[in-house]
Order: sequence, then structure tokens, then C-alpha cells
Amino acid sequence: MPAYDTFKTRSAPMPNLENLKKQAKLYVRWHREGQLTVAAMIRAALPGFRDLSDREILDRPFKLADALEMAAKRSGFESWQALKQGLEPVEPTAPVSYPSQPILLNVEPQLFVTDFKRALAFFTDKLGFKVGYTYGDPPFYGEVVRDGARLNLRLVARPVLDHTVGGDLLSAAILVSNAKQLFLEFQGRDVIFHQTLRRAPWHGQGQGGFIVADPDGNLIDFGGRTD
Repeated sequence: MPAYDTFKTRSAPMPNLENLKKQAKLYVRWHREGQLTVAAMIRAALPGFRDLSDREILDRPFKLADALEMAAKRSGFESWQALKQGLEPVEPTAPVSYPSQPILLNVEPQLFVTDFKRALAFFTDKLGFKVGYTYGDPPFYGEVVRDGARLNLRLVARPVLDHTVGGDLLSAAILVSNAKQLFLEFQGRDVIFHQTLRRAPWHGQGQGGFIVADPDGNLIDFGGRTD
């Protein structure tokens, strides 16, 4: 059995209401300024924002009442009203446990592009991604999202990869529930393939994949079932 560290929310001191009100106003200001850090905090604290991207959270109205609710939940209370009434923080039926070893949760490949606007158009118009967020004015960094796949785009002055050292230098590999369906979808969008759908020796039974090149030559492998 792995060792676990535990804590109980009841051990935390009762929070100061005035300080929390000031913190809530700060959350509202950060949201108004479009700070990405507060978007992640909002998503973690408020169920109504849980399935939204950073950009969707920053585009949605966020009122002081939302910020007060967020401050209360981050202090371990069910609601702002519960906090005001001086109720004890909600305690889980069992202590919250954390594994003693870190767990890797996700990966977001970085794609280097020389024309940021062109790159966004390719991933949204051709590959069916949505813009998670962009940063900068004009934008030089951003994220595109499709289902569970997230790709970060970074503007650079010149190409980073030297494809003359190898013809199939992948920038990202994405697992798909059905690679054949996605391949046919991309065909319908007139996507130009670096490699069409095929079954390679390392693919399992009923598995295959294909490779798409973005306008900057970043190669993205899509693999999954083909039946």
C-alpha cells in the first residue's frame, strides 16, 4: 500500500469575512482584466464553470456574488451564506488523501508557428479545434482544444524544426477513438495529409493512423481504431 498524506478541512482557522470580501473583489478585477490564472481558480471552485475553457470563463459574466461564492468554497464552506452564519467547514466523510508520489495528469505539446493567425485558422477551420485562449496583442501564444486534446501554439520568427534530418519528425501524437472516422472527416475538409491512413507494424489489431502537417510543417499523428 502506498503511503498517503492526509488533512482535514476542520483544522483550518475560521476565515475573516472582510478579508474574504476584499479577495472576492480582487477575483472580479482579475476576471475583468482577463487573467488566465483566475480562470483556472474559477473552474476549480464553481461547478457552473467546470466544463468551460479559460477563454469561455473569461468571456462569461462573473459577478461579485460569484466571487463571494468562490471565496467561500476555497475556504472549505458550502456557500457564502454558510460561511456568514459561522457554520463549520464541510468535512468529508473520510480524510482527503493525496498519494505520496506525484501523478502526471496531462500533456500539452508546444507547436511553433511563424504566422499565428494562419495557424489558428488551420486548426479551427480544417481540423475542427476550438480556440481555448490567446495571449498578447497581437496574439503570440494560445491554445486550441478538441475534446480532450490540447495543443499550444507559440509564435516564432523562423521555423524551429529542421526536417532535413528526418522526414517524419512528429511534433505531437494524438490518440483518437476512431482514426478512420476522423480521417474521413478531414478528407471532407480538404486537409492535405503528410501520410494517409495506414496500419504500421507497431499498430495493434484493428488500429491505424495518419499524419497531418500544419502550414508550418509541424507533423501531428492521429492514431486509433480503424474498424
